[in-house]
Amino acid sequence: MAEETEGLPSREDFSAWYNEVIRRAEIMDVRYPVKGLYVWYPFGFALRQHTYTLLRSLLNRDHEETLFPLLIPETEFMKEAEHIKGFEDEVYWVTHGGLSPLDVKLALRPTSETAIYPMYSLWVRSHADLPLKLYQVVNTFRYETKHTRPLIRLREITSFMESHTVHTDWDDANKQVEYELGLSCEFYKDLGVPIIISKRPDWDKFPGADFTMAVDAVMPDGRTLQIGTVHHLGDHFSKTYNITYEDVNGEQKFASQTCFGISERCIAAVIGVHGDDKGLVLPATVAPTQIVIIPIIVGKRREEIVAEAAKLEAELKASGLRVKTDLRDMRPGAKYYHWELHGVPLRVEVGPRDIDAKQLVCVNRLGVKTTIPRENAAVSIEKLLDEAHDQILDKAENFLESHLKTAATVEECNEKLDGNVVVVHWCGDRECADKLEELTDSTLLGTEVRSKYVSNDEGNCIICGKKGKTALVGRSY
Repeated sequence: MAEETEGLPSREDFSAWYNEVIRRAEIMDVRYPVKGLYVWYPFGFALRQHTYTLLRSLLNRDHEETLFPLLIPETEFMKEAEHIKGFEDEVYWVTHGGLSPLDVKLALRPTSETAIYPMYSLWVRSHADLPLKLYQVVNTFRYETKHTRPLIRLREITSFMESHTVHTDWDDANKQVEYELGLSCEFYKDLGVPIIISKRPDWDKFPGADFTMAVDAVMPDGRTLQIGTVHHLGDHFSKTYNITYEDVNGEQKFASQTCFGISERCIAAVIGVHGDDKGLVLPATVAPTQIVIIPIIVGKRREEIVAEAAKLEAELKASGLRVKTDLRDMRPGAKYYHWELHGVPLRVEVGPRDIDAKQLVCVNRLGVKTTIPRENAAVSIEKLLDEAHDQILDKAENFLESHLKTAATVEECNEKLDGNVVVVHWCGDRECADKLEELTDSTLLGTEVRSKYVSNDEGNCIICGKKGKTALVGRSY
């Protein structure tokens, strides 16, 4: 407990802060004896559970949930050459069953197109079967050779939501791309995380896709974190896996497809975007504990105070809120530190003065103190939770806006890149993008930018001076 009160590293040293808050706030334990595989603590797992319950509630409007096997036969995996080339260095292979070599090697899914689409070719027969919109939340395995980091860069992605949809034509699939981008916007607004959407350059799109739209958050060090992708697959995979349907005229046609993914990086974004030097700052939408009640025990009124705290807890739980009362034999300040570290959105103090005045003192995670009447406390507290969510979202929006810079020259771009994402103009040529990345030690993230803080206009390419369009440059995780 003493370690909690010693203070975290400053969030200005984001890497050190992140590693410590993941451990001290009991999100993940990094000590599992395989690199890139981590163990969820119960508190972290509860955060995961609430986050994916929220995501499922959004997906279930338009999709159905399913589950496909982890193991993919090499014969199916190798059918799509461009797709495989994108993953060939990352695949884990199962070569033996016990001591016996397998006739056909089995891949641990790095992603599930090659597991799902052979089944889609059996399921889709007629235009009446379309659109088909399924998703699953599964673990995926990628032999990541870069520096691994909990929730951000893993060898086992434990919580990969992947949606796979099938449509009659390219345009209908494109409408689904837009729908899923809208769903991403809604999901991240519920998490209080501002996002930037952009179209990845062709060389950075999903292997086998017509195009890729990516969702990025900006972390406290100014680096971008990709926290979602939507891919328009066209008929590329349907031709490989023979996903055809009979149209209204009785003709056989290849379907068009999309896929859409969000991993536990969404939780890394919540931790990184909202946290402060005291620890986590969690939105009430996903916080394992939304309200902590701290009894302020004074003199001979202990039993009365504890009884009042229990009564309040019961009322709040009856309203569907996630509440805990901290009755540990510790001074209030130590309890405050503990629950601030764990990001609890609202602290409610119950002491003798509050009982006498028929009021409650509430302090949200950003330190805003409010006194509310004891009567109908649940209604007032729900309002305070909504206000707290708006406050953390506003704070995050202000950060994002202040860390988007513009540059017209490479020199200006280099001056502004540290700690920021830079908006430039780019002609679209690969050579200019490569030159820009070389000169700035950064990545050209994408074009067709969707953010209220970025104007999509024309200007002179930052490298060659020809007419170009708005593009984002940044350093990424």
